[in-house]
Amino acid sequence: MLNISEKGINPNKEIYNYSSLKIVEGRDYKEVFKQTFTLLLCMITILLFFPWTQNIRATGNVNALRPDQRPQTIHSVIAGRIEKWYVQEGDQVKKGDTILFISEIKDDYFDPKLLERTEDQVDAKKLSVSSYMEKVKAQDNQISALQRAAVLKKEQAFNKLKQAELKIQMDSIDLIAANTNFNIANDQLARMEELYKKGLKSLTELESRRLKIQEALAKKISQESKLLASRNEYLNSEIELSTIEAEFRDKISKSESEKYAALSSMYDAEASVTKLQNQYSNYAVRTGLYYITSAVDGYITKAINYGIGETIKEGDEIVSIMPAKSDLAVELYIKPIDVPLIEKNQKVRIQFDGWPAIVFSGWPNVSYGTYGGEVVAIDNFMSSNGKFRLLIKPDPEDYPWPKEVRVGAGANAMILLKDVALGYEMWRQINGFPPDYYKNNIK
Repeated sequence: MLNISEKGINPNKEIYNYSSLKIVEGRDYKEVFKQTFTLLLCMITILLFFPWTQNIRATGNVNALRPDQRPQTIHSVIAGRIEKWYVQEGDQVKKGDTILFISEIKDDYFDPKLLERTEDQVDAKKLSVSSYMEKVKAQDNQISALQRAAVLKKEQAFNKLKQAELKIQMDSIDLIAANTNFNIANDQLARMEELYKKGLKSLTELESRRLKIQEALAKKISQESKLLASRNEYLNSEIELSTIEAEFRDKISKSESEKYAALSSMYDAEASVTKLQNQYSNYAVRTGLYYITSAVDGYITKAINYGIGETIKEGDEIVSIMPAKSDLAVELYIKPIDVPLIEKNQKVRIQFDGWPAIVFSGWPNVSYGTYGGEVVAIDNFMSSNGKFRLLIKPDPEDYPWPKEVRVGAGANAMILLKDVALGYEMWRQINGFPPDYYKNNIK
């Protein structure tokens, strides 16, 4: 020590009587440093062989696993004006509970008796359809009657034609008989004239024979006339038969035309009935849409359109609702370079915002406050933020996630990869190499 104070050190004083001073004074500092360095070197060497779990760090948010359990908005199917609210933000609602009531703003639906009048139109059109059906039935009956009458008329005309044919045959036979009588009378007259010339017959007998031949000639001519008349009657019967067929064919065709016209009108009326029924159903459904109800069990989180008297359009968002029950999941976003390292059912450790945790990224087993998860879905396309989205569900083999976690909360995650030595991981990080990717799947 420097002896610079007014009171110097007594050199005769025995300072080495203290045991601690003796230990310090007697220690070999070089040996202590050597032992300490050797111990640190051994510890570092041992640490280099400690296992280290490679991982990918990512951040995201808590969401619902199923799309129907995620936050959703209720839309208005029709345009209207808000008249009354039945809930407020934060209220719990059941499926089917009324949220608000809207009134009509389109003049096409202002009529308070719109459904009744539309129903009257449907009934009137139904009666029109029934009338056309009756008309079709009447036309069918008329066609059937005409067909029966045509059959009878044709049979009658055919019988008449047959009679004319038989009469021609009779008249032909009578004509042959008349010709025979005329020829006989002519031969008798010739013999009578010859006998008269010889004086064997008198003039009276000759004149009588001449009279008979005139009678026979008259009968012959008369019979020829009858035959021609019979043939003419036969032709008239044929014409009448053709006329009957044409007449009834025309009448039946006209009745069928009227029938098909009635059928066409009936089908038009039925189409009008269907259209009016559809319109009536639309009106009835629209009336039920004035009351906007909840589609799920949940909680009202935010009213988007809320002013009484405020007008909304078709498809406008009205309120947002959070389903009461949801299977939680975590949405993570990773860089494109890390996508080949991820596969389904891969293990993930998650730290939720608001839950204290002590995290050792390379030693997930000694971390505190983290929860297990599994990769359930990997997007095949890039999100708008330039990253790929992962969907993580709870690991059934790990502790359950906290019940207090809400959809939308933040989450930090470590996607666990291959277990390697700590020294290898340090070497990889220093050289900027990616985590181990290749797997020994070759059998």
